[in-house]
Amino acid sequence: MGKNGLNRSVSDKSITLILDSTGLKVHGGNGWHEEKHGTKKARKTWRKLHIGLDPETGDVVASKVTTEHVGDETALPELLADMDADVSRFLADGAYDGQGVADCLIGKFGLGVDVIIPPPKNAAHGENAQRNHHIDAIAQHGRMSWQTKTGYNERSRIEAQIGRWKQVIGDRLQARNFDNQIAEVKIASKGLNRMTGFGRAAYERVF
Repeated sequence: MGKNGLNRSVSDKSITLILDSTGLKVHGGNGWHEEKHGTKKARKTWRKLHIGLDPETGDVVASKVTTEHVGDETALPELLADMDADVSRFLADGAYDGQGVADCLIGKFGLGVDVIIPPPKNAAHGENAQRNHHIDAIAQHGRMSWQTKTGYNERSRIEAQIGRWKQVIGDRLQARNFDNQIAEVKIASKGLNRMTGFGRAAYERVF
């Protein structure tokens, strides 16, 4: 188990980190009581789950819950702060395109981190050499070719993990208090990693 307590397998080598976010429902008020007595339905609110995956092991290596108003770039520093693994490759969708994300990753993992984020169609060159290279490669060979050559298609793994989260854990948080919601997300991450570990151990016994 790593120091962030997520029950994941620990390796000395650098990992690929795939990051994404999704919404989790939270119901305000006593929804059952309000429905029973025909009063106004509970107001639906949302929390945002930010989740990081190691595609080699299938483990959740970082997770954080925020209010729905917190952007992906804003949540990134605290999400990475709890990580105890070194990252050599970072994959995320265009919502993470920005110098702030690049600076945060370099500050945490060093200049050698390979940042693979698709720039928008109208992206212009700037001071970020990696991003400029991505812009040129897409312009010369097309976006699909760029996705294949950079390994960006591997990002689909995080979408599958989010789907697994919602299938196994659910698409809503049970806790009402925000601090308890934070703890709930950590427990859910540990549970998924434990399940992944059981599957990995069974596979290793077979082969």
